[in-house]
Amino acid sequence: MGRFALKLWIAPLACSVCLTTSLVAQAEAEREPAQLSATSATDRAALALRWAPIHYQSVDTRGPHSLAGRGDYITRYDFDADTDARNNWDHAGSGSYPLAAAAYFSVVETRTHWFVVYLFFHPRDWANTFFDTEHENDSEGLLLAVARDGSPYGSLKAAVTVAHTDFFSYLPRTSDWRAGAETVDGVLDLARYAGELHPVTAQQSRGHGLKARPYYDIEAGEGVVYYPSLTEGEVPSGPNDREVRYQLVDIFAPGGMWENRDNPQLFSSFGSFAGNRSDGCGDGAIGCTPNAAHAPWAWDDNDDRCIPGALAIDPAGLAANYFKVPEALSPLYSFNPYGNLAGRLLIAARPRFGRF
Repeated sequence: MGRFALKLWIAPLACSVCLTTSLVAQAEAEREPAQLSATSATDRAALALRWAPIHYQSVDTRGPHSLAGRGDYITRYDFDADTDARNNWDHAGSGSYPLAAAAYFSVVETRTHWFVVYLFFHPRDWANTFFDTEHENDSEGLLLAVARDGSPYGSLKAAVTVAHTDFFSYLPRTSDWRAGAETVDGVLDLARYAGELHPVTAQQSRGHGLKARPYYDIEAGEGVVYYPSLTEGEVPSGPNDREVRYQLVDIFAPGGMWENRDNPQLFSSFGSFAGNRSDGCGDGAIGCTPNAAHAPWAWDDNDDRCIPGALAIDPAGLAANYFKVPEALSPLYSFNPYGNLAGRLLIAARPRFGRF
């Protein structure tokens, strides 16, 4: 797209992406208080660690595709030391590739808020019944909205989680945000870890939809509880390990997921992880769907009014649509690498909202 001293507005939609240019971003940055900045990789990691979920993963050990529970372990897309996503189903079943725990994150910011996305990746979305489908690779996650209130890490205001093709909204008990165009689906509980309160989330076994806990939880007594770390990614000792560290990995890191967005081995098309029907995927089920998992910039709720990917690309716009926000909510990003999507998405004009 190039770097222009302009703001690009195209094709109005109810919830949209607004991309700002370098001069607008610079002006925003000059007005920001002296806090952590998403322009710094170190600060992004600190913010991601501060708000990273305590994560409950339900585990199912039934059926050959469960891998005795390992089919539900979170890990990296390159757990097998390559970026070929079409061999992940097979390699997940090999003892040669331990499934060390990881979660991907990104941080974008405006003058008024930080928006932190977390992605939990599984090599398999699998089934233990014929009346279901499977696919290679699985990617679910959540968005956290954090108000920049002058404190070092801000104040957590809301969460939006991804469960397949639906988004679910949650508010911490201390939040003054309320339901907007979308309903609030429940309370985001917090639990203490390493001296700080963290949101608590949970994923289903097999299909791995993600909600705030206890709206999903560990089922049938088997599951792994993951705790965040910047340095450690541990392999669960078994399907009922209740204390496992997961390593936070920056999506924007050099050589990382964002830089690999055009890698045809990793992505079959824009924002869709490559996956095929080989290596037994779909055996014993209705079938195996290729290229079914998505990166955050392609996550989509099936019935909201936001464009696909808005949760990551334009979280300020999504937050203004989903919630009633009493404080100022700037729509102008001082750091948002996803803004480079202008030429590949339908960019939409966003109605004015809030004070900024």
